[in-house]
Amino acid sequence: MTTETPSRREQNKAATRESIIAAGLALAAERGLGGFTAEELAEAAGVSRRTFFNYFGSVDEAIAAPTFGFLDTALGKLTDRPADEPLLDSALHVLTGLADNDLIAPMAQSFLLAVGHDPVTRYQLQAFDECGEKIATAILAREPRLSPLYVEALSASVIACGKAALEVWLAERGGDLTPSSLSRLRELLREAITHLRAGFAAPGPPGAPTRRS
Repeated sequence: MTTETPSRREQNKAATRESIIAAGLALAAERGLGGFTAEELAEAAGVSRRTFFNYFGSVDEAIAAPTFGFLDTALGKLTDRPADEPLLDSALHVLTGLADNDLIAPMAQSFLLAVGHDPVTRYQLQAFDECGEKIATAILAREPRLSPLYVEALSASVIACGKAALEVWLAERGGDLTPSSLSRLRELLREAITHLRAGFAAPGPPGAPTRRS
């Protein structure tokens, strides 16, 4: 499967977008959400106010953007997996391969910043909803004869597993964004999909031998 190389213009646009997101996350960590304006964010990113609004409709949208980016990257890798591979096996391969902290750290930071801030949370929920729709489309592309109920239930379950992993990670690690904490987040994401893949068979008590299928 071949991928077209982005043009210089596309690369510049992507770089500008990333600089705005990085500046927004840095300001939010320093001042808190609501502690700066779109104009101040644009200045921190080295762009004009007009340029900022060409990319994002608000500061909150910019802060939530890493969630869209992470999910889109994961979905792109998912659709690149072999067409005859079971979907949940593909999902595990994708999550195992997402080892780049430069990708997962902004998403994790965005998730942490959104806690208790409804506008950013709404954008993140929108990201998950859109990703669920794209997963359903990817499932149908592989298996067009599947029932709509199966497709919708499976795609929604994958998204729910991702949300659950983030919630457990937050409860465990709080605001920790160290490499070991991000590694734990990836582990939880993989575990959640593994549970789904196994049909959520109840685990044994701690220390009990693992039952093999």
